[in-house]
Amino acid sequence: MRDYLLTLCVTAAVTYLLTGPVRKFAIATGAMPEIRARDVHREPTPRLGGIAMFFGLCAGLLVADHLQNLNSVFEQSNEPRALLSGAALIWLIGVLDDKFELDALIKLGAQMISAGVMVAQGLTILWLPIPGVGTVALTPWQGTLLTVALVVLTINAVNFVDGLDGLAAGMVCIAAAAFFLYAYRLWYGYTIEAAAPATLFAAILMGMCLGFLPHNMHPARIFMGDSGSMLIGLILAASAISITGQVDPDALKIFEGSTRQATHAALPVFIPLVLPLTIIAIPMADLVLAIVRRTWKGQSPFAADRGHLHHRLLEIGHSHSRAVLIMYFWSALIAFGTLAYSVHSTSMWIVLGVVALSAIGLVLLLLPRFTPRAPRWAQSVVPPRYRRRKPAVVPAGADGPAASAEAAESAEEEREPVPAGVNGATAIGHRSRFSDRSKAGARG
Repeated sequence: MRDYLLTLCVTAAVTYLLTGPVRKFAIATGAMPEIRARDVHREPTPRLGGIAMFFGLCAGLLVADHLQNLNSVFEQSNEPRALLSGAALIWLIGVLDDKFELDALIKLGAQMISAGVMVAQGLTILWLPIPGVGTVALTPWQGTLLTVALVVLTINAVNFVDGLDGLAAGMVCIAAAAFFLYAYRLWYGYTIEAAAPATLFAAILMGMCLGFLPHNMHPARIFMGDSGSMLIGLILAASAISITGQVDPDALKIFEGSTRQATHAALPVFIPLVLPLTIIAIPMADLVLAIVRRTWKGQSPFAADRGHLHHRLLEIGHSHSRAVLIMYFWSALIAFGTLAYSVHSTSMWIVLGVVALSAIGLVLLLLPRFTPRAPRWAQSVVPPRYRRRKPAVVPAGADGPAASAEAAESAEEEREPVPAGVNGATAIGHRSRFSDRSKAGARG
């Protein structure tokens, strides 16, 4: 565990220290696109944060190669080299896209080529554990197609969710933590050496995200851009492929009693990692909904819009930071809930805990629908939006009708609801028009 923690810390430190110089480089090269209609930030922000993340990946692999307990991963497996080759290619395409805005089909082709490069070097799905059947071996073509599809889906899922400050890096970090715990359990709990590469990939991915997050939290000083989102999406997919398609459930037969029991024991995480529908369930759901939504409107599936899940959270009234934390909450609940169930699948307490936390998550989602008011004794310690408004003060010397109209106007302004998604100058204009109508009525 200490070697993995050292690799994680070195990766995070290199990523963190390089992000500042990369930001200056992005500004100098003009990698600061104008604000688009779908963007939620108000000022042009430099991209190319993926440059720092890529060098963090290289530093993590280099350190791991010189550690005694992790050096065997490089000696007995070609997967680290396959990962680095595919990551370098997708990172290069991402850097060009951050600067020159490449066509979506060009990026899709680069994603497929990057996946093919990894498959050619041995990072591919060899078999799948099927419940009730056992291990099913895949032909080379089946394994290649499934691997490429998983890589492309994961990359685009992460890319689609990268719409708010700190959202993609935080959600991928949560997914990487779940991967790491499961892979580490297989590696050191069951002594299955095939899980060692996935454990290393997950630790490095956590370090990349943790090192970049301080610069990317709201308000972000730099964006990771496609050079970062596609890179971490590819590493996340490589971890899933390594632990799902390389670890044979037959190796668990010694501990579980039979191949079928071993497959059932691993099912709660094996199958979700193949698809993947739990560890990155939120980004994958956002990807599917975006494709359906755009196709239904007659648009290209790659056409950008403001219909993503994080945009909808902002529209119903959540603040930027709260929307990000809600997405973190649901990602952690699904990922670690599935992880806990894979360890103790017979425990009802885990199911009840997930249900209770899901109820809490629904309350958080609906929070903007009502504005609770704190009791008077707690007015000084709660945020201003939860405090009770003081009644309007009538100026001394004001006569009756005018004073009554002003007081009524003030009271109506406090009760006047602002439509969902309206903020800033729009909300002020909304209330101003209401105020003008009230004054006209009072003069009449």
